[in-house]
Amino acid sequence: MADDKVHREDLGNEEESPFEQALRAYRHGASGEDLLPVFVNIVRASPNHGPAWTCLCWLQLLANRPLAALRSGRMAVRVNPHDPQAHLNLSLAMLETNTKGVRQHIHQIQKVLAMSPQLREELQQSVADGLERRGDWQALRKVRDWLSLP
Repeated sequence: MADDKVHREDLGNEEESPFEQALRAYRHGASGEDLLPVFVNIVRASPNHGPAWTCLCWLQLLANRPLAALRSGRMAVRVNPHDPQAHLNLSLAMLETNTKGVRQHIHQIQKVLAMSPQLREELQQSVADGLERRGDWQALRKVRDWLSLP
């Protein structure tokens, strides 16, 4: 995207939900900063939308807003306790805010990954995306190593 703003054509068609449209924009290179208000509106409208909380947390982490990410990450895990990405994001927020309890979330991720190789691949892609968008992300490198992800 030339000017890094979210344009109507980047959001997809009107048949998709706002969540799907925002996710599509992210995958097509929209900046996390531009998508933050979109995801805030999604979770306000649907407070039990676990994937939206997970995405909001990720975007807040990318924007270097760890305290906001900590709140969103806790909500993502509360709403969807079996989502390894939610636990990953919360772990990152906890590391960046020096909050205790990271180990239990790492163990939860490890349990899920042991049962699902497909989820391991998805987390690997997520980690790669995070390091591409925020190359200096030391907490993500640490969690990647703990989880033995390439």
